[in-house]
Amino acid sequence: MHAYRTHNCGELRASHVGESVKLSGWVHRKRDHGNLLFVDLRDHYGLTQIVVETSDAAFAALDTARTESVVTVEGRVVARDAEVVNPNLPTGHIEIHATGVTVQSAAQELPMPVFGDQEYPEEIRLKYRYLDLRRERPHANILLRSQVISSIRRRMIEQDFVEFQTPILTASSPEGARDYLVPSRVHPGKFYALPQAPQMFKQLIMVAGFDRYFQIAPCFRDEDARADRSPGEFYQLDFEMSFVTQEDVFNAIEPVLAGVFEEFANGKSVTPAGQFPRIPYRESMLKYGNDKPDLRNPLIIKDVTEHFRGSGFGLFAKMVETGNVVRAIPAPGTAEKSRKFFDDMNEWARSEGFAGLGYVTQKGGELGGPIAKNHGEEGMRKLIAELGLGPDDGIFFAAGKESQAAKLAGLARTRVGEELGLIEQDSYKFCWIVDFPMYEYDEEAKKVDFSHNPFSMPQGELEALETKDPLDILAFQYDIVCNGVELSSGAIRNHRPDIMYKAFEIAGYTREDVDTNFAGMINAFKYGAPPHGGSAPGIDRIVMLLADEPNIREVVLFPMNQRAEDLMMNAPSEVTAKQLKELHIRVVPPAGTSTTKDPAKTVAPE
Repeated sequence: MHAYRTHNCGELRASHVGESVKLSGWVHRKRDHGNLLFVDLRDHYGLTQIVVETSDAAFAALDTARTESVVTVEGRVVARDAEVVNPNLPTGHIEIHATGVTVQSAAQELPMPVFGDQEYPEEIRLKYRYLDLRRERPHANILLRSQVISSIRRRMIEQDFVEFQTPILTASSPEGARDYLVPSRVHPGKFYALPQAPQMFKQLIMVAGFDRYFQIAPCFRDEDARADRSPGEFYQLDFEMSFVTQEDVFNAIEPVLAGVFEEFANGKSVTPAGQFPRIPYRESMLKYGNDKPDLRNPLIIKDVTEHFRGSGFGLFAKMVETGNVVRAIPAPGTAEKSRKFFDDMNEWARSEGFAGLGYVTQKGGELGGPIAKNHGEEGMRKLIAELGLGPDDGIFFAAGKESQAAKLAGLARTRVGEELGLIEQDSYKFCWIVDFPMYEYDEEAKKVDFSHNPFSMPQGELEALETKDPLDILAFQYDIVCNGVELSSGAIRNHRPDIMYKAFEIAGYTREDVDTNFAGMINAFKYGAPPHGGSAPGIDRIVMLLADEPNIREVVLFPMNQRAEDLMMNAPSEVTAKQLKELHIRVVPPAGTSTTKDPAKTVAPE
């Protein structure tokens, strides 16, 4: 018989009754029933109930073993009595009558229990992540992550994509988020950077003559944590294709994403491949108040600015005359809602940093609220008809500068949808956001700058750059969005040096700037580059959606906390004076802090 197990803890069934077996695993739970001791033994595969009588030789070892101790149990498979069969457990028709127990590793008193569904502070969970991962839901999330990645890889290979690995130690880029820098020992004073994304490398792969590339790529950005973004590192499905249009990219990746979601959706509906809506950026900002719309929410924002030009509602009328806009958010079926519902929404808007959220109520067609009273019956009926609202539907209004009104309207659309239970729960709704503006005006710097990805091909190419107002130029840039979560950005790339120089010139960069900062790419393009494009859907975000988790840390094996600290491994940590000296580095404490007195952690001036 094997030293540790003949079967795993999720394998035994009624057909095994009478067999002598050996199982190994963790003591999950113990229940003392007087002369009988029941132990749930757990491993990666499942749970099996062990039973031992007080008179059995195996009793003492199991009785004294703390939960989470690792044990090997020998015994005989017996059928459970009909009244104690557990239909919710795959092994619930049998149990093991233990004849021998070996304690492989005794557990100390636990800092957090593994059994049960209790919530624990994040600090405890991350510090003892190896215990946290023994719990059912975190364990299942990480298994799901592995399965999703395997499915993605298989689907990409089936579409003739070839997997390559790009460098981890590379050059710092002046664009994008903050880099993680790695000092060079052999080149004093010089640094590598960890890649924020394999952007330039994957484009160079196309220049090198490969046609379809992908990898499950690690990326590193020194930016703050959010619920949908890990601090420090994350993974993405990075891919690039040669000789393609924007539609070719869409047609390649939609079957991959739709297929993966259908595979792991657990019965939820998924937007079919080939049917992802294409929503222009400006339309998305108007209708949904952002560029990552949750299409499960049926509410559509409308611009009603002209309805208030010269209106009796003086506040909005004055705002419109000074160049502001007014956006309307429908609130269907709110006739039975009290005034408090509307007032609470207004207070919520103020708590978010806005001036407030106006509203009009309706009950059986009877109008309520100061906006309706001052705007007038005729004007309100015209506005309501244009919005397509019924006699029991209310309206919220967001007014201000276009960007602020859009932001408030978007947030209010989400909150109203949630408060009224309008958001569809059993679906994954995808869309593409397309036609991003190539440039935007930077109010602080008082100059035109890139609004998205500077390496994208402008629509209209060189002619557009030479003849159009930069703020009117659109780019072949696109985002994939699912249920209000941006999964990735992508673009058809600018592969021509003449167009790239001109595009950067408009944003205030000289030819020398481009040659210096993007030497690898611009030089490669001078030797013949194919038209190419791609995208990079986030693996962590895909798994987060499929696991129905609100925070991305729940689907990462060993995540950092929000302060980018690894509490389990105590990283980041100080290093010795010897290490710093080898790297030709001196640590300069932030202003206002004192230096450590530990001589092993400091370096004297050379």
